[in-house]
Amino acid sequence: MKYRKVGKSGLKISDVSLGSWLTYGGSVEKQIAKDCMSTALKQGINFIDSAEAYAGGKAESVIGEWLVEENIDRNNLVISSKVFWPTSDAVTDWGNSRKNIMNAIDGTLDRLGTDHIDIYYLHRFDTTTPIRETAETMDDLIHSGRVRYWGTSVWTAAQLERVHAIAKEHGLQRPIVEQPMYNMLFRHIELEIMPVAKSHGMGLTVWSPLYQGLLTGKYNNGIPEDSRGKRMEGFLKYLTEEVQEKIVKMTAIAESMNISMTQLALAWILRKPEVSAVLIGATKPEQVIENAEASDITLSKTTLDEIESILDNAPHWPRTYTPNVYYEEKMK
Repeated sequence: MKYRKVGKSGLKISDVSLGSWLTYGGSVEKQIAKDCMSTALKQGINFIDSAEAYAGGKAESVIGEWLVEENIDRNNLVISSKVFWPTSDAVTDWGNSRKNIMNAIDGTLDRLGTDHIDIYYLHRFDTTTPIRETAETMDDLIHSGRVRYWGTSVWTAAQLERVHAIAKEHGLQRPIVEQPMYNMLFRHIELEIMPVAKSHGMGLTVWSPLYQGLLTGKYNNGIPEDSRGKRMEGFLKYLTEEVQEKIVKMTAIAESMNISMTQLALAWILRKPEVSAVLIGATKPEQVIENAEASDITLSKTTLDEIESILDNAPHWPRTYTPNVYYEEKMK
């Protein structure tokens, strides 16, 4: 396992790390989730990512239980969580206001059973709260010891520029990391977000590196009965004939290298030094082992050029993140 610094900070995390979205506390049975985390630790993975919104807080609870049951040395782990999405119908129970953040951190620490988290992300940008209020709140959490570093998730380049300007103006701790979606078929961050984050010394911990399973190659010959494609309506709308053809060609490249399509997709992301870690969503210990091995795979320029020719500037599929519209309408 290789380790990378998170941007220009001194924090070091495994370049393949474990996420818990759509899995722990939800679709994955609790003991299997704990087995995945134990396996990750054995593979050298030291970063586990979560959020209060994942499975209604149950993902954090599963991680907390695991920490206690396995007597994990907390000092050797990097644990993150996030705040923004509502956890009740209360008008104050969402967003990046001081009140919601301060309330949310208490719940997160309680569920995790720890006195601090290493990275606290703002899960989305909040257009209804002044950025200075949010930045000052995160600064206070760091000075209180409950949070070590803070970051953003799915923010635009302009929003990142703004928060850094405000933090600099008022002498506040700046975010050290952005957590965007990024994979072979969703590359929009290469255009603005990646260079802006780099210019401000931010690392990137990217989610959905396998595009929720499309880039594992499991759909090359149809839709398996036990797959997410069978369970989630609309999931396969992006698996067009053109996209499937690209994945089949890249699978052939992986096979010629004696690695899996999954490993190829992860190694392709890790080609970028701006990426601090890819967050995998493993549902079985065996998947953790397979994914972790991608850390040691280096793709040659010839292979990267071949992949690029197949992707042929793969579509930056439109995906507009405007989560506040609903809430703004609700507040009127």
